[in-house]
Amino acid sequence: MIDLINEILATLRHNKVRTALTGFAVSWGIFLLIVLLSVSHGLVNGMNAMFSSRDTESIRVSGGWANKPFKGLTDNRQVQLREKDMQLIANRNPESVNNVSAQIENNSAVISTGKDYITGGYTGVYPSGLKDEGGKLTAGRFVNDNDIRQGRRVVVLHKDNARNLFGEHSDPVGQLVKINDLSFTVIGVYTHEWNTGSFIPYTTARNMAGGSDIVNRMTVSVQGLTTIEDGNEVENEIYNALGNEHSFDPSDRSALWVWNRFNDHLRQSAATGAMDIAVWIIGMLTMLSGIVGVSNIMFVSVRERTHEIGVRRAIGARPFSILKQIILESVAITTLFGYVGIVLGVAVAGLIGYICDKGNVTVILNPTVNLTVALEVTVVLVIAGALAGLFPALKSLKIKPVEALRDE
Repeated sequence: MIDLINEILATLRHNKVRTALTGFAVSWGIFLLIVLLSVSHGLVNGMNAMFSSRDTESIRVSGGWANKPFKGLTDNRQVQLREKDMQLIANRNPESVNNVSAQIENNSAVISTGKDYITGGYTGVYPSGLKDEGGKLTAGRFVNDNDIRQGRRVVVLHKDNARNLFGEHSDPVGQLVKINDLSFTVIGVYTHEWNTGSFIPYTTARNMAGGSDIVNRMTVSVQGLTTIEDGNEVENEIYNALGNEHSFDPSDRSALWVWNRFNDHLRQSAATGAMDIAVWIIGMLTMLSGIVGVSNIMFVSVRERTHEIGVRRAIGARPFSILKQIILESVAITTLFGYVGIVLGVAVAGLIGYICDKGNVTVILNPTVNLTVALEVTVVLVIAGALAGLFPALKSLKIKPVEALRDE
C-alpha cells in the first residue's frame, strides 16, 4: 500500500500542471453533480410538502359555459352546479368515488370587529375544506360535523386577517366578528401560501344565501386509482353524469371547469423522476472531460515508466500486478479530486438551503444530499477511475521487456 501511495504521489509530482487541470475538471464535474442533485431533491421535497398539505386524490369541479348546442338548446349557456349533483356523481361511480363535498362562496361580504374590517367574503365548506385548499391550522380547530349539522355561526380566519382584526398579540380564538351584521365566533386560525379567505360551515353559508341549492364548487374524493387513465375515466364519468343532468354535451369540456389533482400528482411524480435522470446525465457528461484527462495522465505515466515496467516484467512480475497498479492509481486520482468536489458541493448545497430557509422560499425545501446519493457518487468515482486507467493499463501490458530495457 505504501508503494502504491508513493507511485501515486510520484505521478502527481511529475505532471503537476496537467494533474491540476485534470483534477479541476473532475472536481468541477462532481461539484455540479452534487449541487444539481441537491437542488433537484430540494425541489422534490418542496413539491411533496405542497402536495401533502392538500388532498391529491381528488377532482375539483366548477360550473362553466356550454359552447356546443345540445338537444335543441343553443350554445353559450351557463352551467350552475347544485347540491343534488354531489349524490349524482357519487352514485355514478361508487367504486372510484369516496366522497363528494361542496363549497359556497360570497366574495362581497365584509368581516369586521371594533378595531378593523377585512373584505374578500367567506367560503362555506365541509370539514374537508382545509385539506382541499392545502391550508394548515396554527390555532384552534376547523369546521367539524357538528358545525355542519347545527349550522353554527363559527369562522376560521387566515392568520394575517386575524392579526388585522384583533391585533398582533391578541388570541383571536373564541372572540367574535361580524359577517353581514351577524355575530360569528372565531374557532381557528390557519396559514396558506396564497389563500387568505375565511371559512364558515357549508350549511351556515347556504342559510345566509337564502337556502339556495346552487354551489360554486365541488370536490370529488377518489379512491383505488393508480394510473392517469383511471383518473381520466372518473373525469369522463363526471362529464357524463352532469351532462345528462344539466343538458350539455359530455364532450364539451368548457361546460365544466375540472382540476384533476390526482392526475396532476402522478404527472408531477413522473416529472421529478425524469428530472433526477436528467441531472445524473448532465453531471456525468460534465465529468467526462475529467475522466478523459485522468486517462491522458495515465497514458503519459505509462510512457514515462516504460523502462520500469520492462524491468518488472523481466524479473517476473505478472501482467495482472502491473494492470492492477495502474488502474488503482487512476482510481485514487479520480477519487481524490472527486471528493474535493463532493465536499464543496455539499457546502454550497447547505448554503442554498440556508438562503431558501431565511428567504422563506418553499419551492426548494431542505436541498441536501443523503447517504444513498453519497454512496452512488462514490461508486461513480470508482468506476470512472477504473475506466480512465483501463486503456493505459492494457497498453502497458503490450510493452515487451527487451524493448523496454533497450529504450533506456
